[in-house]
Parts: sequence; C-alpha cells; structure tokens
Amino acid sequence: MDKSTIRNAVTALLPEAQDFLCDIMRFPSTPGQEHDLMLFLGDAFGALPVAVEKVPMSNALRDDPDYSTPVPNIAYDGRFNLRVVRNGTGGGRSMLFNAHTDVVPPSEGMDAPWTPKVVDGAVFGRGACDDKGQVAAFFLLLKTLDKLGLRLKGDVIGHLVTEEENGGNGSLAMTRNGEQADACIVLEPCGGGILTSIRGAVWFRLVFTGKAGHSGQAGKTRSALLMARDAIGILERYHDDLLASSRGFSLFDPYPNPMPITFGRLQAGNWPAAAPSLATLEGVLGFLPNKTKEDICAEMKQVLDEQGGETLAGQFDLSFMYRHDCSVVPPEHPLPQTLLTAAEDAGVDLRIDAMTASCDAWFYNNILNIPTVVYGPGTLAVAHSKDENIHMNDIADAVTVLTTTLINHCGVDA
Repeated sequence: MDKSTIRNAVTALLPEAQDFLCDIMRFPSTPGQEHDLMLFLGDAFGALPVAVEKVPMSNALRDDPDYSTPVPNIAYDGRFNLRVVRNGTGGGRSMLFNAHTDVVPPSEGMDAPWTPKVVDGAVFGRGACDDKGQVAAFFLLLKTLDKLGLRLKGDVIGHLVTEEENGGNGSLAMTRNGEQADACIVLEPCGGGILTSIRGAVWFRLVFTGKAGHSGQAGKTRSALLMARDAIGILERYHDDLLASSRGFSLFDPYPNPMPITFGRLQAGNWPAAAPSLATLEGVLGFLPNKTKEDICAEMKQVLDEQGGETLAGQFDLSFMYRHDCSVVPPEHPLPQTLLTAAEDAGVDLRIDAMTASCDAWFYNNILNIPTVVYGPGTLAVAHSKDENIHMNDIADAVTVLTTTLINHCGVDA
C-alpha cells in the first residue's frame, strides 16, 4: 500500500480524531479520578470493530512490591483499565500499545485547563500531549486500519491505563494480569524520537527528627530543617558521582544531565524563631542502565549513613514512593528499525534517541519480556506546563508511521 493512500486516509479522519481528543480532554482525570473517562473510552472504542474488555482493579494492588504511593489513599475496588484488541487473521506478529488516561493537575496560570482550545491546528489544554493526544492517536490508528480495509495477520492490542503520572499503577496492574505480544510501543510525546533507552527513577521521602527549641538556646536544639539541608548536600554529591560513573551510554551521553536529582518539597517548622523538631523532604533521582532501582535505594541510604555524621545518625527515615527501572532495547532491534523504515516511507523525520524521563515501558520490557520502545506525537517540552498542546499534524504523522509499522510488523492478509 503506497504512502499517499495511507496519508489520505489519515487526513480524512483527522477532524474526527480532533473532536475525540477535545471530548476526552474535558474529563479532569487526575490520578485516581479517571473512572468517568474510562467509561467514556469504553463506549468510544466499543463502537469500533474491536473487542473491549474492562480489566478490573482492586485494593490488593496496594500490596504489590512495585506499587507507587505519591498520592495517598487511592482506592481501586470498582475501577478498571481497558484492554482493546483488533484480532488479526492469524500467522502474524502482534503489536501492543500502551497509553495512559490520567493527567497531572492544572499548572499555575493555566486558563480553563479542562476546556480544550484549537489554535492554528494545535489543541491546547491539560492532557493535550500527555497523554490524551496519544489516546487519540491510537483511536485514529484503529479508524485508519478500518478505512483502509487492512486485514492484518497479527493482533493489535491496546492497554489504556490509569495512574501513569503517579508511578504507573495502571500498567503495573495490567502487567500482573499478564499479556503476550511480540512487541510493544508505549505512546508518549517524544519530539521526533524513537526512544529505545529510558532512564529509571526513584521518588524518595526523608523524614528528619531533631530537637525543638527557642532560637536563644544555641547548642541545645537540633534543627530538623538544617538536617534536611545537610542531606540535600549529601545527595547532590551522590548524584554527581553517580552521573560521572554512568557515562558511556551513547544515547544518553549527548545530554549534560540525563538523570537529574530534583528536590520538590520541603516541609518544616511553624515559627521563625524556633528550631523545628520535624522536617520532611521529598524528591526524585534519575539513574541510567548501569544501576537498578534496588541499587539506588540501597546506595542513597548508605551515603546518608556514612556522610551524615552525628547530625543525621539514626535521626532520619528514608522511604521510596515510586521505583522505576530503566528500559533498554538495542537501537538495531527490529522494532525501532521497523519504525524508522516506516518513517522514511512516510516522509517523517525520526531518530533513535534516549528518554531522559521515566515512564511505564519497563513494566512491559523488563517484567513481561516484550521488546518495548516509546514513541508518539507531541513533545515533553510542553507537557505538564500551562501551555500544554499538541499539533494535529503531528498526530497525523505519527499515525501514518504507525500504520506502515503495523503493515510491516504484523503482515497483511491479501
């Protein structure tokens, strides 16, 4: 099938995809609040010639060792993920897609975040590119396959999941439920990259216990706030050493700091003239494929013990709210190469690259052993920002590439 036929089919369906994207952006589906949107998506995908299954979740998920807890007190009984399957005719390879339905809360200064606006072919609003534009791309992909009358030999499977933004609990639940596929594409905004190496990350919480007292009692108090300050310095030095020892990965090396440490929250004290007895510090540390999440968790505790001296000794509690391993597929693997070939056929400029953030790819690549890359329209440069947007032409390019990818990967029954 020539590229102009595919492109014309995608273009003809693009207005419908834009309407679909705007519809799903109107749902304020922050983590734990996706239920109404999932019901809508179940109906929307159920209207296509595909099988749609509501895969139930339960509160037992909170006992999983890889469960993430940045958002407390989320319940799962009665909630579900969606599994969408377009059955092949048989004898071909299957392709699994993952896209998440949750979004981060509105940014400061974001005007009407749940009311999408279309300006010069770009859709603005919360979730436009991360990740509802990707859900819309998968919807458009299925519509395109039908419009073209393509009878793929292999199955096309979709996981539409909850709670990616707070640690991937939706994908974790789908992983534990089991899945088989020959390849997987996690749909995320990639800015023209086919991301084969995705860094890991841990979100951490440090609670420091000091000795409260009046500002005039120097030497008799132990400020938990100053303990947090010292811990920040120790962890920054650890990060610098970790970064230096993690060089040598060709896709990550072009980035000055592909695995930053970020201190996002510090809470301490209730009076300017009193040393606080309690402080809580929260942040995230990225890491590259020379380490595992278990390595990082152990090493952070070790450096704080060894370098904290008497100030920190026995006076802090370190816990982890989110632990993602790295995910790596060799650039020469058939999956990214098939995507590259499809992009060349479609006249879309793509490159093999690394992802300097973490995402749900490791659940599929590492736990289910399904070769997994990350690819999708839009860019992380505007994700989570007050100006979040996605260009519909980018969605059209991605779906054109993905259609050709499925033809080449799954095979076509004449």
